[in-house]
Amino acid sequence: MKAIGLCWQGVLAALVAALVAATMARAQAGEDASPKDVLAGLRAFWDKTALPDGSFRPGVDPKYKGMSDCAFSDLAAVTYACTLHRTFGWKLRYEQKTIAFLQSRQHEDGAFFNVGGTADPRSPLARLYNTTQGLVALNALGAKPRYSPLPVFDAILNMDDYKDFPGYATSFFPLAYRVYGKTFPPEADRKIRALMIQGDDGYLHNHIASTYHLVHYYRLVGAATPKADAMLARVLREQKPDGSWMLNPLARDRHGCFDAVFVLRQLGHKRADCNMAMQKAARWVLTCRNPDGGFGHYPGSTSDADAIYFHVGVLVMSGYLAPVDPLPPNPQLLSWGHLFPLPC
Repeated sequence: MKAIGLCWQGVLAALVAALVAATMARAQAGEDASPKDVLAGLRAFWDKTALPDGSFRPGVDPKYKGMSDCAFSDLAAVTYACTLHRTFGWKLRYEQKTIAFLQSRQHEDGAFFNVGGTADPRSPLARLYNTTQGLVALNALGAKPRYSPLPVFDAILNMDDYKDFPGYATSFFPLAYRVYGKTFPPEADRKIRALMIQGDDGYLHNHIASTYHLVHYYRLVGAATPKADAMLARVLREQKPDGSWMLNPLARDRHGCFDAVFVLRQLGHKRADCNMAMQKAARWVLTCRNPDGGFGHYPGSTSDADAIYFHVGVLVMSGYLAPVDPLPPNPQLLSWGHLFPLPC
């Protein structure tokens, strides 16, 4: 019995040592990293996840299926790789193959489609998501789709399905039109605005994700955001002491930090309290960095292309990471607005 006890003590000691080592590695990878370290790690992560057909895995481990966007559609990882490479002036490992890959994922009816992921590519929401992401990725690479995507959006808005879409779907529509070089039709604008009924605090659906997309929507169409002051007050109030906005189950708040920082930057960039909150958010994001150079959705989670885009977006918006100078053409159209110009 004594020998067994000693054996378990040894196992426990080994586990504790492994935990301490992992914690130290994460600290070294995250909070102690310089901007130069972060950028070098990002390039290493994308290099490890780039595939010869031009696509990207969501993580370093080939068996990893991704979380959030990357779990929903296999177009997410490649889109985020494209937009972040353009953000920092890097060239994709297989850039021409990536363009061909993206173009091959468009049907003649204009819809882009996923092959991997949980999304049903025939569903209206997946058609909206995939087509927007495909357009954004090709635009980042200076390439065009093979077919006009506009019939996809027209068909969705001519059905009642769009009324049941989650609140985060609103800004997909004007983003896709602008990426394709077209003006968002007034009737389509009227339909989407009718869905964005804010509370007294400015929030949409009582959640930061839907609220972010509302702000993103109004910035894309060039209109003032209603109830901006009330919205900023709640965003600042809900920031946690660690700098994050992880208030609900993780599945709901994985992008909460990015969403909140976009709102703070676009609506409150002239305010000291908003800028302080963004700096605090950047410090939390750095604790999500891993030794492989990527970022997880929260500290200790697996590096994921989706998490990398949104966390790096926070680091760019907060000023911790500097984008390429001069900026790429139409920087506001690179994914979800991490380079969106500030309002006058």
